[in-house]
Amino acid sequence: MAALVIYQLIAGWRLERLDVGAARMGAYADHSAMGLLILLLAILRGIWRLMIPGPINDADEPGWQSDVAHLTHILFYTLFALLPLSGWAMWSAITPSEPLALAGVLPIPPMPFGSLSIEWKLRILEAAEKAHGIGIIALALLVPMHIGAALKHHFWDRHDVLEGMLPEIPNSRSHPQGLQHAPLPPEAGTAPIDG
Repeated sequence: MAALVIYQLIAGWRLERLDVGAARMGAYADHSAMGLLILLLAILRGIWRLMIPGPINDADEPGWQSDVAHLTHILFYTLFALLPLSGWAMWSAITPSEPLALAGVLPIPPMPFGSLSIEWKLRILEAAEKAHGIGIIALALLVPMHIGAALKHHFWDRHDVLEGMLPEIPNSRSHPQGLQHAPLPPEAGTAPIDG
């Protein structure tokens, strides 16, 4: 999910620099479809977290840092909803000729703005653009703060936060010398290899 969000920030920045035309509209369609995928994944992840709470780690101690972490997660999920919905509203307000396609497969129709006047569509477009812009700035600030906090907890505080996020990182407190393997029995080195 983190990789998709960072990709979206970069892709959105790049598409704003494209010349107006078919290539830009195609880039907008791809960007919007990816945003809707992030919205779907955020909803599924939220449902998952309601059913199965996240891992408990050393940083879950009461105090301001835990409060900030919980607020940050609420902000992330709010942005994971606001950004795709405002993007979808922008796409719908320009009355595109083609629907968006979730993951390139499932067609997503535009929001029902078709019967509105041009004036109302422009108002919706302007409001959605403002909401999208504010959300992008907030997300662009939150992502490095979140990464920095995770690295601080891992390297400075020696908490197991990063180990809970990235399961392939071994727990250094459990294995201070790295992961140790059981020694092979003496006969293992002389066994013939079937080929």
